[in-house]
Order: sequence, then structure tokens, then C-alpha cells
Amino acid sequence: MGKKKIVIDTNTLISAFGWGGKPSEIIKGVIEGKYELILSLKQMEEFIRVLDYPKFGFTKVQKERISLLLFGISTVIKTKTKIDKILRDAKDNMLLEPVKDMKIDYIITGDKDLLVLKKFGSAKIITASQLLEKET
Repeated sequence: MGKKKIVIDTNTLISAFGWGGKPSEIIKGVIEGKYELILSLKQMEEFIRVLDYPKFGFTKVQKERISLLLFGISTVIKTKTKIDKILRDAKDNMLLEPVKDMKIDYIITGDKDLLVLKKFGSAKIITASQLLEKET
């Protein structure tokens, strides 16, 4: 059994780099080779856009370092699968698209619209805390 393939939603990624906690522990697990982080090109574009929001207060240097680190530790893919209209917030569908292409094990999120699904294809949809509980 190899590394668990995970997708982490954008808000959880921002939290990992800005505030630490459980999301940061998962990023540490990715760096240590425990998980394989899968990012679609769509999500990477969204992440870079959201990272730029003034409310987060990241400096230009921090944004560059975070982006480079994220690119360096992730498998970035162009998804073939297109999912439409499953979720209330259409942007969240991009988190589901890699599931069929890459056989994702977990989608990590704090988004209630996603968490209520519990599962999508091969992927269990759970919080950062739930993943860390499962893997210890």
C-alpha cells in the first residue's frame, strides 16, 4: 500500500501556510512523503489568486515562497474529468474532478457542502483533524 493520495481544499491550504495547526501537520506529512498531494491546475490558479487577498496579509516574498513550496511538493495535474452541478458552490466541483483521474483517497476540507457528501468515488471527504486521527 503506497502513499495516500489527497486533495486539500484551498481554504485549508491557506490555513496551513498562514496559521499552522492540523492543516500544517498534513503539509508536513506531504513533505515527509506520507501523503501525495494532488492539485489540479484549476485549483492551483485559485490558490494563487486567494493567496493574494489583502485580508491574509502575506508579503510578496511569503507568497512566492509558499507558491514555490506548494508546486514543489504537489503533483499538479490537468484534470480530464469535468464535474458540473454537484455542489451549491460550483467552484468546489474542481476538488472532486481529480478523484476519477487519480484515484484520490481523501479530500481534506472544512467546507460543509463537501463534508455532507462524505464520499465521492474512491475519495472519503473529511476534515484535517479526521485525517490525522485516521493516520495515527
